[in-house]
Amino acid sequence: MNRTVGIVLTIVTVLCCACPGLALCVSGAAIAAGVPLSTTSITGGTTTQSYPATYGIGFICLSIILILIPVVVGILTLRQKPASVDSPVVPPS
Repeated sequence: MNRTVGIVLTIVTVLCCACPGLALCVSGAAIAAGVPLSTTSITGGTTTQSYPATYGIGFICLSIILILIPVVVGILTLRQKPASVDSPVVPPS
């Protein structure tokens, strides 16, 4: 695989996986901390709701996986492949 293709794949996975992963990590941390994220207005009264902390922990775990995908793609596509050593085969005498 060409080095340019590896760079393009890494950039695409960063944009498609790592950026949403960071946003999911921030919202997961807010949910796990108990920050109310939604406010509902019904007939003049407002109620504030928060999600269970297990949802936030799940979002954080999912975001870690999404952030690790570009790291793995970058390592696999941009690493230096070892050069093959072609030693001549000596026939038995």
